[in-house]
Amino acid sequence: QVQLVESGGGSVQAGGSLRLSCAASGRGVSSYAMAWFRRAPQKEREWVAAVSWDGGSKFYANAVKGRSTISRDNAKNTVYLQMNNLKPEDTAVYYCTVDRRGSGVPGLENAYDYWGQGTQVTVSS
Repeated sequence: QVQLVESGGGSVQAGGSLRLSCAASGRGVSSYAMAWFRRAPQKEREWVAAVSWDGGSKFYANAVKGRSTISRDNAKNTVYLQMNNLKPEDTAVYYCTVDRRGSGVPGLENAYDYWGQGTQVTVSS
């Protein structure tokens, strides 16, 4: 069993920054790839970024590439998403998730099986 708890969301103006955190608990969480997804109002959930189990490989969706950085601290079992130069289109609920099966496909939603409750990010223009 894996539990994921996101935090760090909030309301910011366009151009601002936020750092999302995802605290993970459960056996072996530090050995799994992890990712962030988001769901904007009236849209499908979409992949944002992913990080390998050791933090050595990082992947980003085009929509956030160059503005966001994913990282992890396995000593704290925590994954972070630093988002800079936020835009109104970044408004969404952001979810943390874990790939226990080692799919090797960072952006594939079906590769992930445990999800957090989400944290709301609202960016105003």
